[in-house]
Amino acid sequence: MLDQTDRSLITEEDIRDVSVGETLRIGERALVTPLAADLARERHIRLERVSVAPAKQIQPRAKIAIGADHGGFEMKEALKDLLDALGFPYQDFGTNSNEPVDYPDFAHAVALAVSRRTCDLGIMIDGAGIGSCMVANKVPGIRAAMCYDEVSSRNSREHNGANVLTLGGKLISNEKMREIVRTWLSTNLSEERHRRRVAKIDALL
Repeated sequence: MLDQTDRSLITEEDIRDVSVGETLRIGERALVTPLAADLARERHIRLERVSVAPAKQIQPRAKIAIGADHGGFEMKEALKDLLDALGFPYQDFGTNSNEPVDYPDFAHAVALAVSRRTCDLGIMIDGAGIGSCMVANKVPGIRAAMCYDEVSSRNSREHNGANVLTLGGKLISNEKMREIVRTWLSTNLSEERHRRRVAKIDALL
């Protein structure tokens, strides 16, 4: 019997990892996308719902994928200090200097790490945060949000279940970055109405 009670959303990819005829334990409030439900029926996989305590925030053990282009490099270094202080492990995908580079390369690497689940969440910084957001959202399973204050940061997690945060290193201060990141990491997707809407996002091709 496999256990995925720690996941709030069960997708088609989760079901593909389960053997035919297997039982998969999921949280009593977990959302199952339509494609995941269809695949479970086809493969005779039983979804067993069990009661679990709702998570109030991302725990410090969550691993963060971080990246930046030259416009976000200095802020990325400040971000690393913040993550160290908060107790979050991270993997730095570069860049490692102020030399000009192409932001899509680094945004793609961060998004892939989250999509492939080698990291739990991602934070990418470029000059404005917009281009990296566009790149990250090209990757299956990614819900990237470009945030500019605590309100947008909280909303992106609580309402939209964002798993990648993009920031504009040339548009906000390091202090504002710290406020945004602290809020983002301490907010979770919780209400059923929001979880239902996020499930619809994930079901889109």
